[in-house]
Amino acid sequence: MKIENIHLKKLTYAALFLSLGLVLPFLTGQIPQIGSMLLPMHIPVLFCGLICGWQYGAAVGFVLPLLRYILFGMPMMPGALSMAFELASYGLVIGLVYSRLRLRKIVSLYISMISAMIAGRVVWGAVQTVIFSFGEKVFTFKMFLAGAFLNAFPGIVLQLVLIPAVMAALWRAGYEYGSEKKAET
Repeated sequence: MKIENIHLKKLTYAALFLSLGLVLPFLTGQIPQIGSMLLPMHIPVLFCGLICGWQYGAAVGFVLPLLRYILFGMPMMPGALSMAFELASYGLVIGLVYSRLRLRKIVSLYISMISAMIAGRVVWGAVQTVIFSFGEKVFTFKMFLAGAFLNAFPGIVLQLVLIPAVMAALWRAGYEYGSEKKAET
């Protein structure tokens, strides 16, 4: 496969994941009790990092919450800004770690996902701390735990179940990470 075709293919997939990230919150929003707790924008970003690579994952992750704010007013500012850095970290870390690991696919996937989830939440907390420093309130560790883990628990579980299931289906269908590099030689 030619290099131009590989980049076009990844760009197309990245656009698809960006579109999914814009639409999924409308679907999960129909479940008032836990809709936002399902973290609907995180899932397409994680897939983008896995399938397209860390560069695309980071770009889609950063742009998605900001574009969603511009188009629909949600997530509201300054939350959209902290989510932009969080989701960029998700896409970057999952793509980078997954591409470097040479373990069994499922083991590499879970290590990559957990690494990305931890890194994204740490970045989110750091950005929230900076944002809060400009205001009257202080971003406490209790607020960090609530926002990063307790309120996000349903979404974390969903990600840990859904993403490996979809990736397993892709593997059975013949998808291999980096197969584009093999094809161009």
